This record gives sequence, structure tokens and C-alpha cells, in this order.
Amino acid sequence: MERIAFIGGGFMATAMIRGLVRGKVIAPERIWVGEPLAEQRERLVRELGVHATAENAEAAADAQVVVLAVKPQHSEAALADLRGRLAPGQLLLSIMAGVRIATIQAGAAHRPVVRVMPNTPAHVGKAMSVWTAAPEVTAEQRAWAQTILRAIGAEVYVENEHYLDIATGVSGSGPGYVFLFIEAFIDAAVRAGFTWPVAQELVLQTIEGSVALARELKLHPAQLRNMVTSAGGTTAAGLYELERAGLRAALADCVMAAYHRAVELGREPQ
Repeated sequence: MERIAFIGGGFMATAMIRGLVRGKVIAPERIWVGEPLAEQRERLVRELGVHATAENAEAAADAQVVVLAVKPQHSEAALADLRGRLAPGQLLLSIMAGVRIATIQAGAAHRPVVRVMPNTPAHVGKAMSVWTAAPEVTAEQRAWAQTILRAIGAEVYVENEHYLDIATGVSGSGPGYVFLFIEAFIDAAVRAGFTWPVAQELVLQTIEGSVALARELKLHPAQLRNMVTSAGGTTAAGLYELERAGLRAALADCVMAAYHRAVELGREPQ
């Protein structure tokens, strides 16, 4: 890829650009960003060394991949800016939540579209991105998409766009659930007697270590849980309270609520 363009220069676009540059996928001077806010354009140029313009069509010109990184409510205007301005060989890669491939194709009058549901850990190169592609996307263009997504973390391809709505409820919104759990866990440790900084270190390292162990051993979570749970012990007492409070049901309801909202967003006019 000799040139990549971003339509929108917010948090996720910045995270993706950092990943691309960090992974040496493309040099910053070959990245263009279309961003309406002058202050944001200046920040992108100063911090990342990319080109920035207020004109989306100018940013997209000659780019092999054009990343749609605007909020869903701004999608109609962004697509209108690109309508009739894209060459057949250019790939539109959308990270706009809830905006369907058909909507993007109609708005931009352009067929090769990849739709992605990434998440905010892209900022530290640990994103989980779920993606799918329109039939018109070529093998080469799929490879471009995969390269970009691997620069910001892990990626999973799905055949049906329906799964992106499910992914929105799991990995897309998931960091929010995890941060709430972390916050509550730290508060509980503080209530028990630790200072906040010590509680934060204990909780974050415990979670990080648990994830690393799960990846290393590749066991079912129930097996891992049993490894640390002794009959009549402290872990058993704590787990009983979580089960009694309905942790599993609450989490299932949480994921389904986010999934249903993602479906609703896809039906609402952009």
C-alpha cells in the first residue's frame, strides 16, 4: 500500500495510524486524514507526521485504502463527500458502528467495502477486530484489510455481517464492561483496607496474569477456576457471593442488550 486515507481523525483513527506506523506497515508521510476540525488536524500533523486536510475527497485521492472513521451520525455527509470520487480499485474500510455495508455502498456509490468492528485497546496494539467483506472485495484488498487490522491487534473474519452486531455486544463494547469490573474490584479492595494505588496494582496485575495464564494453558475457564478453588476455602466463599448476586445472568443480559442496540442502530437513519 502506497497511500492510506482516514476520513475522520478521532481516537480510533489515531490508534490505527499509530499501529500502522509502529508496525512499519506504511510511513506516516503516506497517510492522509480528512478532518474538519483545524485543531485536530494540527495535532495529527504535529504528533503523527501525517498529512491532514479539511477535504475528505482530497484525503482519499489515490489511496488504496480509505478508512471510514467518523461517528455513525456523520456517515451520510462523509459518504456524500466521497460519492463519485473513488476509483474502482480503492477499498473502503469502515469502522463505523452499526452502518451496514449496503448503506455504505449506496452512499458512496462504491462497491468494494470491508466493515470492521474494532475496539479501543487498538490504542495499545491489543485490539480485537471482527470484520467481513462485500463480494466485490478482491483477495488483494482482503489482504490489505487484514494487514491493517493486524497492525492494531488480533482480527477475526466472519462470513455474515450479522456477526458484527454480535461482536459489537462482546468485543466492541466489552472494554466498557471490563473497566466497570476493574473499577468495582478496586473499590472492593479499598473497602477491605488497601489504599487506592495498591488496590489498583493488585487488581490490574491479577487480571493481566489471569488472562496470560488462560492463554498459556488453553483450558476451559471452569477448569482454571477449579484450579484456584479449594473446598470450603476463600475463593469458594467469594465465588458463591458472585453467583448468588447473579453475575452470569447480568453479564448475559449486558451482552444481549448491547447486541440488540447495535441492530437498532443499523436500522436507524444515519
